[in-house]
Amino acid sequence: MTTSTPTGPDTCRWTVPAGAASTFSWAYDDGRERLLSLYQRGKDRQWDADRRIDWNLEVDPADPLGTPDEALPLHGTPYWDRLGSERRAELRQHFAAWQFSQFLHGEQGAMVCSARIVESTPDLDAKFCAATQTMDEARHVEIFSRFLREKITLSYPVNDSLRTLLDDTLRDSRWDMPYLGMQVLVEGLALAAFGLLRDTTRRPLPRHLLAYVMQDEARHVAFGRMALRDHYRGLSATELAEREEFVIEGCHLMRSRLRGTEVLENFGVPRTAAVRIAEESSYLRAFRRTLFSRIAPCVRDIGLWSPEVQEAFVDLCDGDAQGADLDRLMRQDDEIAEALDGRRFAAEEAARAQEIAEMIDLGGDAPA
Repeated sequence: MTTSTPTGPDTCRWTVPAGAASTFSWAYDDGRERLLSLYQRGKDRQWDADRRIDWNLEVDPADPLGTPDEALPLHGTPYWDRLGSERRAELRQHFAAWQFSQFLHGEQGAMVCSARIVESTPDLDAKFCAATQTMDEARHVEIFSRFLREKITLSYPVNDSLRTLLDDTLRDSRWDMPYLGMQVLVEGLALAAFGLLRDTTRRPLPRHLLAYVMQDEARHVAFGRMALRDHYRGLSATELAEREEFVIEGCHLMRSRLRGTEVLENFGVPRTAAVRIAEESSYLRAFRRTLFSRIAPCVRDIGLWSPEVQEAFVDLCDGDAQGADLDRLMRQDDEIAEALDGRRFAAEEAARAQEIAEMIDLGGDAPA
């Protein structure tokens, strides 16, 4: 797999000084029923990417997602008119590689942050949930890495805005910040991005892997909502204001992450023009509205919904700061993944039954 920029030993490693202390809990009682229910669900829903996903499904690197040209920011600009069919195919490959590379980097960030939650959260039931999430995130890193390596054959480095948010999250010594930075902001934004691509791609392999990852992520967001809602009820107004400021700054970083200017610059677009094109793209504007629609109700639910936060989300969501019905969306995420499983494995059983019937028929035709 090639990368869009040179890599080497110094560019493939990133070390962030840990800010949080390790906390042990000697209280081995039953814990909170809601979190223990999520922990049980996390254990029940472990799955193997080699077995659940059909990696033999073909993906055309020149059109990995099968989304319309209008989904590309350059479409409708003079830069698009100058590209021939071959370069437009390369642009589709690069944009898909950029999207899935940022998914990959975000999932590794989620894996590190969930491991940090195991280490630093004071409650044992939360440690249990974070432990199952760490395994989930490792599987997601495996999946997106393999998809990029084997199917798209191209990758992009971590976006500067995502890197900054991860750095801010991991350096903070307060134990709840990995929850807030990762479970609410990065995971919430990832869920919305995954859902939009899951519902628009015409390619079965990316649709399947996004649906299965979303089934896990819905559980992770629920975990963050429960734990933070309980904790934030006991914080002072000053402490809540500090976390609201973090949410606002983090969401603006995530908005910048969505521009994809790295791709446009690789196709000869100057940085200033790339930013302008990304900001004016009707598809990306709709994309941003959808993305933050999943974060807004979660932030409101955990108690960080001051007038300042509401004003920020009005800007982020282009006027719609209320967001979606998060519980309904997460139920749908689970149902879509289960339906895909049902269709795939039912087809495999039918094919196997047909194969057995044909073998029986062949045996019956054999001479005595």
